[in-house]
Amino acid sequence: MYGLVNKALKDMVCTRFGEESWQMVQQQAEIDIETFVNVESYPDDLTHRLVKAASQVLNLSSSEIMQAFGEYWVQYTASEGFAEIIDMCGDNLPEFLENLDNLHARVGVVFPKLQPPSFECTDVKEETLNLHYYSHRQGLTPMVFGLIQGLGKRFNTKVNVTQTKSREEGNDHDEFSVRYRQN
Repeated sequence: MYGLVNKALKDMVCTRFGEESWQMVQQQAEIDIETFVNVESYPDDLTHRLVKAASQVLNLSSSEIMQAFGEYWVQYTASEGFAEIIDMCGDNLPEFLENLDNLHARVGVVFPKLQPPSFECTDVKEETLNLHYYSHRQGLTPMVFGLIQGLGKRFNTKVNVTQTKSREEGNDHDEFSVRYRQN
């Protein structure tokens, strides 16, 4: 994963739990990198070790860390120079979710080795849709819950997300039922 992901994880831990907690996370993960470079590619295992260590240090499950991170990621990427790209992808939650693959294509210009997930919206109705999530990476499904919650906040939309299909249960992708209502 790119350094931007690890940098955002560090920022989330420092902001919510303090710099000392991040230092303990790094020590637990046995990672001594002081500064992650946004556009540098790091092994996925490094990020997974950081999440596992954060789980242990902060006494939260890895799923809780990833969900919180997904929510944090929405505002973090906007503050890190991607607000314009984010704004171009939609004026409301369903429109934005339908354009996630386009967003990743645009971001791929900056991050040429990007291996993003793919998303597809089906059964889009006035206040519901099904979001299909395809990824070659394991363990990031909880982040999708957080992303949707973070996007709900961004678009001032109340969101309720339920996972309806899981790769862990033998499906080829994860699927979510998303119910939303503009506030």
